[in-house]
Amino acid sequence: MKESIKHLKSYEPETSVEEVKAEYHLDRIVRLSANENPYGTSPKVKEAILNWDFDGNYYPDSESKILRNQIANYWSLSPDQLIFGVGLDEILELISRTFLTPGDEVVVPDPTFSEYALHAEIEGAKVVKVPIDAETGHYDWAAMTKAVTQQTKLVWLCNPNNPTGVIESRADIQAFLDQVSTDTLVLVDEAYMDFADEAQGVTCFPLLSQYPNLAVLRTFSKAYGLAGFRVGFIAMAPQLAQYMQMIRLPYNIPTVSQIAAQAAFADQAFVDQVVAKNRVERQRWMDFFDQMGVKYFPSQTNFIYYQVDDEQGLAEALLSQGYQIRRGFQPHWLRNTIGLPADNDQMMAITREFLKA
Repeated sequence: MKESIKHLKSYEPETSVEEVKAEYHLDRIVRLSANENPYGTSPKVKEAILNWDFDGNYYPDSESKILRNQIANYWSLSPDQLIFGVGLDEILELISRTFLTPGDEVVVPDPTFSEYALHAEIEGAKVVKVPIDAETGHYDWAAMTKAVTQQTKLVWLCNPNNPTGVIESRADIQAFLDQVSTDTLVLVDEAYMDFADEAQGVTCFPLLSQYPNLAVLRTFSKAYGLAGFRVGFIAMAPQLAQYMQMIRLPYNIPTVSQIAAQAAFADQAFVDQVVAKNRVERQRWMDFFDQMGVKYFPSQTNFIYYQVDDEQGLAEALLSQGYQIRRGFQPHWLRNTIGLPADNDQMMAITREFLKA
């Protein structure tokens, strides 16, 4: 066994809905702990799958050519800049496997998505965590810059960040890139960017042509509602993408997943509707926390991160009535996926009652 994995703490997925139902004797569970899309999937996805001339006896297109060209054309990229993975999880693993060796350093904000550190540690790299600004939730850019050394191989920037929901400007990211050696790969994970108010003005896709050490990641699991199909991708300099292609598993994206992603990406009107509905409910949550005097970070995602004294008690109160949310990031902090209007009404009522008790 690798020494680097003996003492790791693995990523813990959410308890299944059926297990929670059984434990709490509930007929209905609303899972608002994994930032899935409560509005579902474009109807065009189902239509495309039902119209598929089933050929499951053949391997899928290893290059995902149709989807590759759709995305490349939309973002004005070259197709050879794109690598597709089984969700972003496979992409994160590929990045660490491709670029990290024992003794390398990886800089990550804290808190952020735990898999960045996990895969770095598997490869024997040292993870350097830089605390976010505790008051605003923004990255501490001065501290991030200072943390980068000659040994730093990767820097992870989740934007908007998970779990805080806070978004950083493209100008700040560009200023950071200007101070980082081109030998350091800066990875901007934009899994939640579709939900941002000014997404087109913040995404780092336009910077790819200027910075050969920049990579941008996206997923179909969130705004597109395809979490069950597992499709994600990374855009980066072609010469770096070639290295990742060498070790990517062939035929990694099943044909049905490619068909689903193609249909979902073609229906941007559906994504716009999801984003608009989420924006209304997100604002309701922020207004609610303002009224209750609860500290939270302004969100640009489909979740909200907030602070309460008894976070375990509130999480249990919500779960006992069928609402599963995420805990365990930091003491006294919780993260709610933003649900459907009726569920948000009920959760706010439970939260209000708990906080006033």
